[in-house]
This record gives sequence, structure tokens and C-alpha cells, in this order.
Amino acid sequence: MLSGLGIDSVTEAVYRSMLSRPEGGICDWALDLGLPENQVREALDRLSSLALVRHSAADRAEVRAVNPLLGLEALLAQQQAELAAHQQHVEASRAAIADVIAQYAHQYAPGAGPSFHYLSGLDAIREQLEILNSQVREEFLTFAPGGPQTPANMAASRPLNLRLLHRGVRMRTVYTDGIRRDPPTVEHAEWLAAQGAQVRTVPALPNRLIVIDRRVALIAADSHNTGVGAVVVENPGTITLLCALFETVWQSAQPLGSRPAREPNGLTRQQAEVLRLMADGCTDEAIAHHLGISARTVRRTTAGLLADLGARSRFQAGVHAVRQGYLPADAD
Repeated sequence: MLSGLGIDSVTEAVYRSMLSRPEGGICDWALDLGLPENQVREALDRLSSLALVRHSAADRAEVRAVNPLLGLEALLAQQQAELAAHQQHVEASRAAIADVIAQYAHQYAPGAGPSFHYLSGLDAIREQLEILNSQVREEFLTFAPGGPQTPANMAASRPLNLRLLHRGVRMRTVYTDGIRRDPPTVEHAEWLAAQGAQVRTVPALPNRLIVIDRRVALIAADSHNTGVGAVVVENPGTITLLCALFETVWQSAQPLGSRPAREPNGLTRQQAEVLRLMADGCTDEAIAHHLGISARTVRRTTAGLLADLGARSRFQAGVHAVRQGYLPADAD
């Protein structure tokens, strides 16, 4: 009970025994507590250092417990003084931190610098995300391209997502349709939805994007390598455009629990996007990156489209797709 004052359980027991039996001695207290005498003597040494025992005025060879009204109150007063000194130290540290923040805010603090700020490297991006996550109040919008998410990224994002959702933040995330074939990512997306987030998918996304409270955004500087850098955007006009883009994509996206709709021509949305990109001359690897699926899936889809169109080459497939109404006339 007195551990908060720096008194261990054995020392406390000896002190209580001395208070209960002030006429006793070391042998008596040891017997009462069932402790060896040397352990009682060690406890007396600790009590002496805490000024909780004194030598008897009548007999210097005897020790007695100091009245707890005096001894324990003195310890408490000492602890309060140490706490006050520590608080002063904390306030001094707070002032020093405020000085550093003020000095470098234009480089690192969102909202303090220019409307566009470049972040170099993954560490800087993660630091900025921590800052933004701590500041979001109402809405968190995300484009998550790249198809299946890595287990490490999903595990790291869960605590942050939970904190936001428990604070009542509205969270909407758009993935690519490619995640629907990856059970771990689907499980993560379903977990998000169960916590209150809204999740949808589209065939392709232009870039990784996060928009917070419609006032600040984070955009990957390189859509092919999102860890190389990012741009923090706080320009109101640009934020308005990014929000409009998000809403347009969101309206065309399919909820995670629903079956992806087909195009009017009978193709799935992913097949239609593969056909469009193939007609634009994109390689299998480029299509795979754009849609967040594997190159093997692209090759399988491409082979199916060539067979359905009766084409022997990609160029011929583009021509046939236009003739059969799968693509607009300017797609080839």
C-alpha cells in the first residue's frame, strides 16, 4: 500500500509491526512476521534512511517507529516537492520544443508553410501521416491503388484506423478491383467496413491519395514508387479539385460486398480497362501496375479478349474492339 512512497512490502510490514507492538524488539517483530532477523534489520536500515524509525531517547540501543502523522507526511511532502520540480522541468522542455517547432514549422508542420510541400523518402511520409492522423476531425478519404496490400502495411494501419473511427471520423477508401482476388486484403477491407468505414473498388486508380477534412491532401510523387516521395497540398483550389475527383471515382466504384458490375457490352469493368490500356499500347507490366493485378492475370485476360474478338494481335484487337463497339472510335 505504501509502495507509492518508495517503501517495499517487507519494509512496510516491519514498520506496521513496530507501530502495532512498540514495546517489542527485532526478535519480536521477526517472530510476528515470520521473517529472519537479518531481513528485519535490513528493513530497519531502509526505514532509517526514510526517517521512519528513530533511536529511543531513553535507550539508544533501542529503535522505535516514528508516528505516521510525522514520518509518512514528511515523505509525502518530499514527493510533492519532487513532483513540482519535475513539473518545472516539463514546462521548460515544453518551451524548448515550442521554440524548435516555431523555428522549423515552415518545413515540417502542415498549414504553416507554402500551399505545396514536397516530402522526400518514406520516413518523411510516415511522419507526415502521423501528424495528419492526429489532426483529422471529420473526414478521411483515400485512394489505395496497387491491388493487394502488404501484410505489414495493413497491420500498421489498423491502430491508426481504429483511433480515427472511434473518434467518429468518416472514412472512405477506394481500392482497385484487384484486391478482390487477394483474401488477406479482402479480409482487411471487410474489417475496415465492420469498424464503420466505407470501402469500394474500381478497375484502376490514378495515384495514391489521402484527403483530410477537405483542407489538406497527400499525393504520391511517383505513382510507380509511392515511397520515393509525396506532395502535401493545402491550396484550397487544388483541394477542391481533388475532392471532386474523389467523389467522381467514388460514385462509379462498387461496394466491396457487391459483385462488380459489367459494362453494357458484357465485359467486366476490369476486362474493359485491360482492353482500353491494351489498345493504348501499354505493356502487360504497365497494365498490371495500373490495375493492381499480376502480369499473369493481365496475360490471361488479354488472351481471353483476343479470342473473344477473333484477333491475332493487340493492334487487330483494338480495331475489332472499335468495330464491335467495345471501344470508342478514337481508341485505336
